[in-house]
Amino acid sequence: MNQNPSISLPHSSAEYLNEEEVKETAPFCSSSSMAPKQTKAEKKIAYDGKLCQLLEEYGQILVVNADNVGSNQLQNIRKGLRGDSVVLMGKNTMMKRSVRIHAEKTGNNAYLNLIPLLVGNVGLIFTKGDLKEVSEEVAKYKVGAPARVGLVAPIDVVVPPGNTGLDPSQTSFFQVLNIPTKINKGTVEIITPVELIKKGEKVGSSEAALLAKLGIRPFSYGLVVLSVYDNGSVFSPEVLDLTEDDLIEKFAAGVSMVTSLSLAISFPTLAAAPHMFVNAYKNVLSIAVETDYSFPEADKVKEYLKDPSKFAVAAVAAPAAASGPPAAAAKVEEKKEEPAEESDDDMGFSLFD
Repeated sequence: MNQNPSISLPHSSAEYLNEEEVKETAPFCSSSSMAPKQTKAEKKIAYDGKLCQLLEEYGQILVVNADNVGSNQLQNIRKGLRGDSVVLMGKNTMMKRSVRIHAEKTGNNAYLNLIPLLVGNVGLIFTKGDLKEVSEEVAKYKVGAPARVGLVAPIDVVVPPGNTGLDPSQTSFFQVLNIPTKINKGTVEIITPVELIKKGEKVGSSEAALLAKLGIRPFSYGLVVLSVYDNGSVFSPEVLDLTEDDLIEKFAAGVSMVTSLSLAISFPTLAAAPHMFVNAYKNVLSIAVETDYSFPEADKVKEYLKDPSKFAVAAVAAPAAASGPPAAAAKVEEKKEEPAEESDDDMGFSLFD
């Protein structure tokens, strides 16, 4: 046995190459293998710089849920929003850390409102466009998906009646799921619509197999807007659907509540001021009626109270005054129409005789 290590056989052919030979063979290697890989620390620094730059550049952010969204689908969304919006995904811990660092550097604590929103599988859409339009654009990129076993159904799944195209040997499969069927022209036909899966239930193996056989893709997935961040303010995406009529209605309801509260605690506000003046006038009028103190408006009320018959006279006079002018006008019209009713023939001659 040879004990000289200098003449030991190498373990691989790569060991036959010296440093110069390795450099000569380098151009023939793939570019990906030669590209230096970033360390975790370098990746974190790059991600932190990108997120901080986006926070500085954009003041509007949509926080979206990305459950069951594939990479190709996400790429299509990026292409559709390209121009005035940027989609950024990442780990929640890294995003929270970057937001905290940027808030400390800039002294703008409004960015900290984003941190409670970074829960679950979420991403950020930075935009300079109209928030409602961007939200509607994101909703367009929904992709149909099959019902997988163990998946929680986001909607009710109903199998419609009709011909399934399956051969009669599949009848037992439908009987297991209690789906009424019949054989029509050599194929299985579902008689009535069947609610196969309810919202919130997990998809079973039998339900998933049946939907796959029928070619039904009941679910659709895409980015779902959870919250909206607008220059420090955070609100629900439902706010984007409000119209001017909705705003006017809510404003009127708010004014009504302020008025009611102001009247209840006797606190003067612009909304309650007219009602307060009316109530105060009623109180003064009540005091004048019960005491010797009086003023011109109170004198009229006292006269009515002394002689209630004046109420009836006033009630009768009002309709008479209202009906008077139309009656007089009708009489004038009748007088004007009387000469027109006489004809030349009635007077015994005609202009054409």
